[in-house]
Amino acid sequence: MKISKADFESMKAKYDKEVKKGKPAKDKKGKDKTNQTDWIFFDRETLEKLLAKADQNPKVGGIQFYFTEYTEETAKKFYPNEADEYTGQMTLVMRAANLSENQITTIEVEEGGEEYQNRGTQCPYVCE
Repeated sequence: MKISKADFESMKAKYDKEVKKGKPAKDKKGKDKTNQTDWIFFDRETLEKLLAKADQNPKVGGIQFYFTEYTEETAKKFYPNEADEYTGQMTLVMRAANLSENQITTIEVEEGGEEYQNRGTQCPYVCE
């Protein structure tokens, strides 16, 4: 599912502040997140749509994955019935990109910005 750049940036900022610094993720009450993500599944359709936007050279075109966390706001938006569980949960956000000479080039879409994808099926909670 497509997400906005603003949602991506808020999720990335939460991850950068907590997990990236070696600290535990925090839930909406500020408590340590103790049941973190084991895996995330993205369907072939989502991956192929992103790959179709990248360079067709298999050594250049690809998908850039970002580690992020659901903020309270994004958890409410994407999982309104389970927002408390998803707040602070690690996830992946991805976008089509090209890699040439060790430099990432982002790919602009029709709306004038990058396209971010999220909302894969993740464990927990579908595996419990």
